Amino acid sequence: MESVIADLAIGITGLTYKHVIMWLIGLTLMYLAVVKDYEPLLLMPIGFGAILANIPFSSAIGEAGPLTTLLNMGITNELFPVLIFVAVGAMCDFSPLLKNPFMMIFGAAAQIGIFATIVVAALVGFPLNQAAAIGIIGAADGPTTIYVANKFAQELLGPLSVAAYSYMSLVPIIQPPVVKLLTTKQERLIRMPYKEEKVNKKILIAFPIMITVIAGIIAPVSVALIGFLMFGNLLRVCAGVERLNTAAQNELANLVTLVLGITIGGTMTAEGFLNMSTLLIMLMGLLAFVFDTAGGVLIAKLINLFKKEKINPMIGAAGISAFPMSGRVIAKMALAEDKGNYIIMQAIGANASGQIGSIIAGGVVLAVVGAMLGVK
Repeated sequence: MESVIADLAIGITGLTYKHVIMWLIGLTLMYLAVVKDYEPLLLMPIGFGAILANIPFSSAIGEAGPLTTLLNMGITNELFPVLIFVAVGAMCDFSPLLKNPFMMIFGAAAQIGIFATIVVAALVGFPLNQAAAIGIIGAADGPTTIYVANKFAQELLGPLSVAAYSYMSLVPIIQPPVVKLLTTKQERLIRMPYKEEKVNKKILIAFPIMITVIAGIIAPVSVALIGFLMFGNLLRVCAGVERLNTAAQNELANLVTLVLGITIGGTMTAEGFLNMSTLLIMLMGLLAFVFDTAGGVLIAKLINLFKKEKINPMIGAAGISAFPMSGRVIAKMALAEDKGNYIIMQAIGANASGQIGSIIAGGVVLAVVGAMLGVK
C-alpha cells in the first residue's frame, strides 16, 4: 500500500516552480494561438507539448516517451521539416514573381539579417554552431530554422523553434514600425504599375525544376529543402495530379504540422529552456527579423538612386520568407497611406522570392559553417 501511495505522490514531490513556469509559457503560447490567432496551427500544439514535457516524471518524454520517439523519427533525421516544405510548395503561387522577376532581388536582400545576426550572436558569446542556428531565425522560415538547428544545435531546438514561429506570427507588429522608420511618407506613396497577364504553363512547370537544379549546384546541402519545396509546387502546377496537390495542401500539411508542433513542445523542458541563453535567443531572433526587414528596404532605396521608374521601398520588406503574411502586411500599409495604391502583386512576388531565398541562404550557412565545424 505504501508503495502505491508513493507512486501516486511522485508527481507532486517532483514538482518545482520551474515546471509551473513552463506550464505558464505553454498556456501563453496556446492563448496567443487560440485567442490572438498568432500561428495557431503551430503555437497551440507547441504550447501543449511544453506542458506535457514539464509534468514531473512525464511518460510523454524520455527513452520510451512518444514525444521523444517522434523527435527521433521526424526531427533528428529532418523528415518533418522536409515534408512541411512539400505542403508549403503546394500552397505557393510563383506567378506574381514570374510576372516580375525583378522582385527576386528583394528575396535575396532580405536575407541580410541571417548573416548579420550570426555575427552579432557570435560577438555576444554564442559558439559558431549555435550562432549559425540562431541567425536562421531571420529567414522567417520555421522549417528551415528547425532543419539548421537540428544540424548545428539540437540542444537549442525548443527555444529556436518557438522564437522563429512566434516572430513569424508577429510580422504584422514587427515590420510596420521598422518600415516607417526607414522610409518617408513620399516613398511610401510611390505607385508601381502592374500588367495583368497570365504566365505560360510551361514556364510554371519549368521554374521549380530550374530552381532546384540551380540552388542545388550553388548549395548542394540545400537540395532536400529546396527540392521538396519545388516538388510541392510542381504538384500545384502540373495537370493530372490534382489529388496529390490537394493531399499535400490539406492532409499532409495538417498531419505533419500537428506532430511537428507537439514534438517541438516536447523539447521545451524546464532544464533546457529556463536559462539566459533562451532569453538571448529570443532577443537575437527579434534582431534577425528587424535586420531582414531593414535590409530589404535599404536595398530598395539604394536601387531607387539609379532607377528612373522608382520602386516603393516597402516592397523590400516583403522579401522575407513569411509567405504570404509579409506580402499582405506591406500591401495593407500601402493602402493605408493611399487607398488607390495597390502593390499586392509586387509584394507577393517579393515574398515568394523570399521563400526561395531563405532556403538558399540556409543552405549556404549549412555548407560554409558546416565545413568550418566539420559537420556533414
